[in-house]
Amino acid sequence: MKIGNLSVLAGLIGRQTVKEVDVIIKNGTILTMDPHQPLIEKGFLCIRGDTISAVAEGDPEEFRAGRTIDAKGGLILPGLINGHTHAAMTLFRGLADDLPLMDWLNHYIFPVESRMDREFVRTGTLLACAEMILSGTTTFCDMYLFEDEVAEAAQVAGMRCLVGEVLYDFPSPNYGPIEEGLRYTESLIKKWQGHPLVSIAVEPHAVYTCSPDLLVRANQLAMRYKIPLIIHVAESASEIEEVRKKYGRKPFEHLESLGILGPHLIADHCVHLDDAEIRRMVIHDVKAIINPESNMKLASGISPVPRLLAEGITVGLGTDGCASNNNLDLFEEMDTTAKLHKVGAMDPTVLDAVTVVKMATLSGAKALGMAERIGSLEVGKKADLIVVDTHKPHLTPMYNPYSHLVYAAKGSDVSHSLISGKLVMEHRKLLSLDLREVIGRAEEMSKKVLSWLVPSS
Repeated sequence: MKIGNLSVLAGLIGRQTVKEVDVIIKNGTILTMDPHQPLIEKGFLCIRGDTISAVAEGDPEEFRAGRTIDAKGGLILPGLINGHTHAAMTLFRGLADDLPLMDWLNHYIFPVESRMDREFVRTGTLLACAEMILSGTTTFCDMYLFEDEVAEAAQVAGMRCLVGEVLYDFPSPNYGPIEEGLRYTESLIKKWQGHPLVSIAVEPHAVYTCSPDLLVRANQLAMRYKIPLIIHVAESASEIEEVRKKYGRKPFEHLESLGILGPHLIADHCVHLDDAEIRRMVIHDVKAIINPESNMKLASGISPVPRLLAEGITVGLGTDGCASNNNLDLFEEMDTTAKLHKVGAMDPTVLDAVTVVKMATLSGAKALGMAERIGSLEVGKKADLIVVDTHKPHLTPMYNPYSHLVYAAKGSDVSHSLISGKLVMEHRKLLSLDLREVIGRAEEMSKKVLSWLVPSS
């Protein structure tokens, strides 16, 4: 065979060894959040379909993709997970600030919510999805009204979500009496079963707004379909007192007496806990989602997060809704979480940066029952990830990437977001939603909110 033919054959063999993928993200420091390979200083990541197919050091010379994203030396990490929010409450942002929790709920939030409809919730959720994608969140867990609209909006935005209709003893503006609420929840479960992005949970509001019978029936529904049960627990001192007066027990003690505690239970807030309540969480493997900025703003207190972590409890991070936080930026939440607990303990070593980033990624995924799919950048997991542009004055120099993410970075530093392998933001441009249209619809809806608060003359 002639030398020329040998060269052609070698070229053909070389081309055959090239691996075809859909997306390559290269030239970045990868924070995998995988305990076995936590950080790759100069690496690349490949995506085939909706799944991560390679994570490695160096250059992706053996791979070829239809789209290549150059991280330009920035950070590549799992998309952030907002473990607890009320997405449509973006339309209540700044509506009733500087009020106690019960005053805020009973005199502003509940009255306005009684006037809401499907369009209102869809509009507010689309606004929330835009805000979350633009600030690096790829998954959120929602509790609110008209949750089918929340799921539909998340699907349009291309976001991953765990959602559930809020259930309580009084009539809902969505489903009416509680019997219909349980039926509505079951219809959500059946409609969205097996969806690649949307998952459903059963979500009674709280111990003080739900009768024991409702809590038991909600738990039975969750157990029947093997899905999470989510509830606000021990958020305020007034809640603790109200539950004690009603049932003679503390919140987790009450839930335990009803046979509800278990690894499927996700407890939001978890602020006012004593040793016995924490012990119940440990025994039953209850998951916790903390919401420090909301609890600070409403003066509800500080969750004993270092103690929860020391006891081995899975703790994720949430923003709560925009009426009690004012934004959905998990970068701000990470910063607040770390600093709040340091000053609370008077110990600068409490809640180090790595721990806090884990709370917003892998631990959040574990809390929501999604750790097999998301939360870390590993081969076989879904391709939910973000790129952080570190070529900014406030991010220069960078000695420790985890520290930068918690104490220096902002949501606006995220340049790219991918969810299930699909690019939903590129170079700060939102691709899955028309941002101008979303904001315009939200501004129109805010006029309705004002009319609901101010009686017509």
